[in-house]
Amino acid sequence: MVVEEGGPGPSKPACDRCSRQREKKDKQQDKQQDKQQACEGFTIRAMMKNSVAEIENLDYHYFLPLFFDGLCETEFPYEFFARQGVHDMLEHGGSKILPVVPQLIIPIKDALNLRNRQILCTTLKVLQHLVVSAEMVGEALVPYYRQILPVLSIFKNMNVNLGDGIEYSQQKRENVGVLIQETLELFERYGGEHAYINIKYMIPTYWSCI
Repeated sequence: MVVEEGGPGPSKPACDRCSRQREKKDKQQDKQQDKQQACEGFTIRAMMKNSVAEIENLDYHYFLPLFFDGLCETEFPYEFFARQGVHDMLEHGGSKILPVVPQLIIPIKDALNLRNRQILCTTLKVLQHLVVSAEMVGEALVPYYRQILPVLSIFKNMNVNLGDGIEYSQQKRENVGVLIQETLELFERYGGEHAYINIKYMIPTYWSCI
């Protein structure tokens, strides 16, 4: 090929340009990842900018019961930290949750026995998350129905959606009676073949949802 003097040279293949663009993009991603530092959750480093908390690496036998103990809190920010900590650990725990279930029963029972509406709602939502958080957790809870269900039996027919507060309470999911019904249905669905008869024994007014 003859190129006239002063004329434009042959253009570089498009594949070379694509390759350089990919390399540039990869370098940018590497720099961004270098800025993020992995660290354990619920530490000072975890709250620092560009830190990535590795919740799944925590000691679940220590931290999960600790946060469940916090369900009895009603004062901000303690209530918020406990609730958020529980849900975060249940979200990322996987197979680490099941072995810890026996350690969670006393904190759950203590929270329910306070019979505080706010704490009841928070604990019922946590129970719902716990049941579906990992395989076999629902079945593991069945032997502990005698500790968990008595307070639920007392408040099962409690309907706080009265008067002007109906819509607000529904939006905030703060209807204790509705939350109890939802929780019992999840217990039955995830608790295995013996779940319903044990729920029925403790709460005779409950009817199967399956």
